[in-house]
Amino acid sequence: MDKYECQVCGYIYDPAEGDPDNGVKPGTAFADLPADWECPLCGASKDDFEKAE
Repeated sequence: MDKYECQVCGYIYDPAEGDPDNGVKPGTAFADLPADWECPLCGASKDDFEKAE
């Protein structure tokens, strides 16, 4: 699964790790995150993420 990077703060969403502090289980693909999910570091929306190289 692809990793995605927040274009605001540089946070990398790694599907293998998920975002357990915000209720996202490991193994959750970026596309499967809830529409209202936000960057856990800066609060940016999903729209502010791009696929990491």
